[in-house]
Amino acid sequence: MTQDISFTTKTKQLIDNLKSVCANYGLGNDGNEFKIITQVFLYKFLNDKFRFEVKRENPELASSENFADALTSMGEEDYKFLLASLNPNVPRLQPYQLIAHLYNRQNDDDFAKLFDDTLRQISIENADVFSVKSFSGAKDKLFDELSQFISDSSQRDSFCKALINKLFEFSFEESFDNYFEEKYDFFKDIFEYLIKDYNSDSGGKYAEYYTPNAVARIIASILVEGEVKKARCYDPSVGSGSLLMSLAHKIGEEKCTIYSEDISQKSSTMLRLNLVLNNLTHSIPNIVRTNTIAQPYYLESKFDYIVSNPPFKLDFSDFRDDLEKDSFKERFFAGIPKIPNKDKDKMSIYLMFIQHIMYSLNDTGKAAVVVPTGFITTQSGIEKKIREAMIDRKMLRGVVSMPSNIFASTGTNVSVLFLDKKADMKKIVLVDASKLGETVKEGKNQRTVLTPAEEQRIINTMNKKQAENDFSVVVTDDDIKTKNYSFSAGQYFEVKIEYVDITAEEFAEKIRTYTDTLDLLFIESHQLEEEIKKQLGGLSYD
Repeated sequence: MTQDISFTTKTKQLIDNLKSVCANYGLGNDGNEFKIITQVFLYKFLNDKFRFEVKRENPELASSENFADALTSMGEEDYKFLLASLNPNVPRLQPYQLIAHLYNRQNDDDFAKLFDDTLRQISIENADVFSVKSFSGAKDKLFDELSQFISDSSQRDSFCKALINKLFEFSFEESFDNYFEEKYDFFKDIFEYLIKDYNSDSGGKYAEYYTPNAVARIIASILVEGEVKKARCYDPSVGSGSLLMSLAHKIGEEKCTIYSEDISQKSSTMLRLNLVLNNLTHSIPNIVRTNTIAQPYYLESKFDYIVSNPPFKLDFSDFRDDLEKDSFKERFFAGIPKIPNKDKDKMSIYLMFIQHIMYSLNDTGKAAVVVPTGFITTQSGIEKKIREAMIDRKMLRGVVSMPSNIFASTGTNVSVLFLDKKADMKKIVLVDASKLGETVKEGKNQRTVLTPAEEQRIINTMNKKQAENDFSVVVTDDDIKTKNYSFSAGQYFEVKIEYVDITAEEFAEKIRTYTDTLDLLFIESHQLEEEIKKQLGGLSYD
């Protein structure tokens, strides 16, 4: 455990050191700082992973006195064979693209150009595996020319040298053996720390890109029961990918393929980094940057598992009318929110995502969707039509209503819908977890945090289909129809009346107490009435 803490601390210190370099060159809190920090960190990770895997593949290289020299001295054919023997998650690097080579060349003239050229070459030579594509099929670059973010060209060489020196001082290699076994538990904390200051373009909306770990763990543990041999996992509003990472970790990274869509370029960058850290590099080509609602890339694909924490309110008036075309009718069966005269940014776009997810499940598919809690009880409109369809199509497995402030950046109460195309409609589990958790302060915000025991309580209740007083109920589809399609557990709780055994004498005493109290109240009321009459000069009043 001490070693875990030590290495975590060292890794976070590397991130802090890179941020310090940016600050020293005028890029602290600059819009481009995010690109520099995440890309340089990714370069370091890929560099060390390549070294680690090459040494594991070729023990002679591992035992050589100078790894870089031994790698450089290999014959061309031998080197090609070495690269071909590496697994697909490992980048293909040349000896002169390693950090050690740049470190030894940092006194060369025009070092910034060498630095940028190296990253550009790595991007080009690894584009097939590491590039994110857009709806049109165009691929982005793995790395930008980072020195160009320094406006003073005379400072670019020293800026790149400072970055390389920070990278050279630290090594992932020595701990890969330990941390690849528990990569998710380790790297999820590192990933959070890495992106926490770059959560949105304007800052301060962390949940826009990141679903709390507790929610992600609960969703994965409820969705995945037993061993899964092979799975296609999808998120249509992926953000940084925390829901998918939890799901993949639960299934087993080698047993699943990740697919995702999101309109945000920044979220695609975060997701790519997350996939690399979690040994899911093989799924990077399946990341698509697009408008999932208007231009779905995976429209005709069906998935085994779907997870989503979609945006709740968003102005989509620009393409709203296009969604009413016949080609979209089957997907958006319950309707499309109308464009309001005011507050267009409050259009309920999450309703479109729910319908899209229902459309995208295969015949045995399962899904979990985070929604505003108001959705589960609204008695009219698109919300109710969607709930009716979930019951009529026999796909509602259950609902968990979460505590308020489970997300740091929003006060909106949320619930999680669990869908299953093979759901048991006679045992639908509704959980009211709203009273769980403890409040902690995070900056200016307050957030509710669930304990591990509380997380497990929610998971067990759903998976074991347990009914528990004032916490959960197990109902049938007919019960839900009787309650006007309400998915709120509280509406199914029994009203309890407590009975207390007392003697006849105790009962008579209680009656006398109630009578005396009523008499006293009557007298006080009469006195008050007389006082008011005096003040009004003897006039009566009604």
